[in-house]
This record gives sequence, C-alpha cells and structure tokens, in this order.
Amino acid sequence: MAQDSFVHKGKRKILVEYLRNRIGISDENVLSAMNEVPRHLFIESIFEDFAYEDRAFPILAHQTISHPSTVAEQSELLQVKEEEKVLEIGTGCGYQTAILMAMKVHVYTVERQKDLFDFSKKKLREMNLYPKFQSFGDGFAGLPTFAPFDKIIVTCGASVLPTELLKQLKVGGKMVIPLGPTDEQVLYRFTKISQTEFEKEEFGAYKFVPMLGNTNQ
Repeated sequence: MAQDSFVHKGKRKILVEYLRNRIGISDENVLSAMNEVPRHLFIESIFEDFAYEDRAFPILAHQTISHPSTVAEQSELLQVKEEEKVLEIGTGCGYQTAILMAMKVHVYTVERQKDLFDFSKKKLREMNLYPKFQSFGDGFAGLPTFAPFDKIIVTCGASVLPTELLKQLKVGGKMVIPLGPTDEQVLYRFTKISQTEFEKEEFGAYKFVPMLGNTNQ
C-alpha cells in the first residue's frame, strides 16, 4: 500500500487552510477530518501529486471522487455530532466514508456499483476503517433495517427526491442531497420537523455523478 508521507501531510495542511480561508469551512471537526484522511490513497497513483488540489478525479465504474471542497461542504452541512448514526448513499471509493469516520460517527454506507463496493471495502480495511455496515445495493431504498438515522448524506445527484430516505430519518434529523438534472444539481438540506413535515434549505449549484437505481454486478 502507498505511504502517507510528510509531503502528503504538508499538502493536506495547505488544503485545510484553503478550505478554511477560501471556501469558508468553519466546522473544526470537518477540518480536522480533512487533515487526517489521506485522500491520495483513494485515487490512482498517476493523480497522486494532485490529490490535495481542489479537483475531482476519475475512479472506477465511470464515477469520480468529489472535489475536497464539496466533501467538506456536504460534511459541514450535515452538522454531525459524535456517535450519531449516519447513512451514506454512494460509498464510491470510500473517501467520504473515511471523512465521516474521522468525525467519529457510526457510518452505514450503500454502493450500487460492484467494482466500487469491492474497492472501497478493501481500501477501508487496509486503513483499519470498519463502517458499522457496508452494503452493495440500491441507494434509493436506503437501509430500512437500520433506520432511523440521525443524518443521511447522498453523494450523487438525484433527479427526484428519494422519499424512502426521508422516511428513514429521525425527527430532528438532517439529509444533505444534490437534486436536479444530470448536468447540474442544487445542494439541499432537509430537516425532519415531524413525521410528515420537512424544512428545506438550498445551498447553490453543484455537479455530481447521477444517482442510479438497481445495482450493477
């Protein structure tokens, strides 16, 4: 496995300062997690020198690892507290999963692409990171067996709001999700006020890979 060198750690510190000063991330728990997790271990070695720039990179199954600023912004919008139950839809390469775990929450994560499910499971184990539950399955369905969740984070753009996921939130819980057509989504945060009422907040335009139903063997 590739190493986490002093050079990598130095680049992470620079990235954290960029996130703090240029992007406006103020949650110290998020910044600490971004400083702790070696992003270069989740991408192909040819991109390693650029791992701590605010860029997305291709990963398996025609997907991408999100910009560090997007990961930080979504993580901050979740407003997680230690020991909370967090459902992640779209494990991808496992980087966002590792960030959440560094924030000391209990992560339940779902991935529908088998190549990415296998890659992220192997990668997280190599780093001695073990989510509470890691599933190969349809993200639209969530994980009703383990519901309710304190927080839900969706790392892929959905064309319609997956109402099944809202049902799996605790009252008082929050879901951060990009919604909209394939070319551009708007990032939203839903807060569950009661079993049938939700507060919706909007946080600007982003571009995520699309959220897909079913599973890909």
